[in-house]
Parts: sequence; structure tokens; C-alpha cells
Amino acid sequence: MKLTVIGAGAIGGNLARRLSAAGHDVQVADARGPEAVPAEVLESGARATALDDAVQGRDVIILSIPFGRAGELAGLFATVPDETVVIDTSNYYPQLGGNIEAVDAGQVESVWNVEQLGRPVVKAWNAALAGTQQTQGRVAGTPGRIAIPVAADSDLARRVAMRLVDDTGFDPFDAGVLADSWRQQPGTPAYCTELDLKELQAALAAADRDKAPGTRDQLMARFAAFTSAPALAEVVEMNRSAHH
Repeated sequence: MKLTVIGAGAIGGNLARRLSAAGHDVQVADARGPEAVPAEVLESGARATALDDAVQGRDVIILSIPFGRAGELAGLFATVPDETVVIDTSNYYPQLGGNIEAVDAGQVESVWNVEQLGRPVVKAWNAALAGTQQTQGRVAGTPGRIAIPVAADSDLARRVAMRLVDDTGFDPFDAGVLADSWRQQPGTPAYCTELDLKELQAALAAADRDKAPGTRDQLMARFAAFTSAPALAEVVEMNRSAHH
């Protein structure tokens, strides 16, 4: 497939590398220009491109940008064909990007992003830590392979995203429609807890919409207290323990 990743940070850069290595035609765009795309992101064959040129003639566009910034790209996406699948990897952390009233009031994160961007999106790759995505991918059929939830209102778009999740080394889980994607947002049992398919299904079902924001904020406070970056396994265990 012809793919564009907008955003070359820890998650976007990793997706560009893995999807390019899987045989896809991958372009990477950064708001600061092609020269801002790190060389290591292009090592598997992805190409840096200007943002204005990044969205034309592509099958899939992956938005790996900070939550709250999607509206800045609405003009760019106004010319993108309806059949192009757009995937949102972002998460809302008011401590990092500031408060958004509608989301604080309970609007589902990616539903809010749909309104800002002016087109449908798929929610994928948001519920796994960057370190997990960089180091824990395994070939299909590996026992205990970590699963990643994928939510979308379009069955076709969801299937496309699920195929790509598989290509990055994780079992895709059909998480239903976008309105239910709150079950994979920060503060839920499915979020960044490295679960297999069976465990993920149970975690999504166990999510508590009212408790999730408070759990998210409590975890952020705990992480902020660290004087050095905790190991990946420690972060995963802290996320899991918040739901025990």
C-alpha cells in the first residue's frame, strides 16, 4: 500500500520504519519540513516529503501528532479523497497539551479529532507504549503476541488498519466503532498494558468510562515523580497495577 506517516516522533518514526520494512511504499512528513525527519526513520526505505505533498495519491495516512493538533491539518485534508484511510494514533493528556473542554466533558478523543479534521478516522496504535511498539513486535502466530485494538466506523477502514497493525508485529483486535474507542484511551485496563488477544478483549470489556480520566491523571502524577525514566517493564506494570 501507499502510506504516509505525518509525524516522525517515537511512534510515527517507528511505524514508518516497520511498515516500510514490511514492503509498503512509505512517505514521512513533518510540519518542520522534510529535513526534520531523522535519518534512522528512513533506514528501511521510507522517504521524507513535504507536508503539502504528503497526502495526495496515498491509500492510508497515519496521523502521529500530538492530540489537539488535528484541526491545524483540516485545510490540508480537505483535498484528500474520501476513500483514503486516515488513522489517528494520538492520546489526550491535559497535563501535556492543555485542557480541551469537550473531551474533559466526556467526548471520545477520536470523535473530537474527527470534528477537528473534518473526516472519519480509525483509532489504532494509541494503546501501546512507544517502547512496546519499538521492541515487542513479533511475527504472526507467536505465542503471547501483544494485541492492539483498532476502532473505526467503517468496516473497510478498520480492516485496512488491522492489516497494518499485523504488519508492525502485533495482533490486531477489532474494537468496534469509534464511539467505543474510549475503552482504549488512557486510564483504561487496555491502555499500554501489553495484553494478548484474549486478555485485551477482557480488558476492553472491563473499562470504566467514569474512572478512566482519574486513573490517567493519577498515573501521570506517579510518572512525574520519577527522577529518571523508568524501564518499559516498570511502566507496563504500573499501568496494570492501577486496575487491580
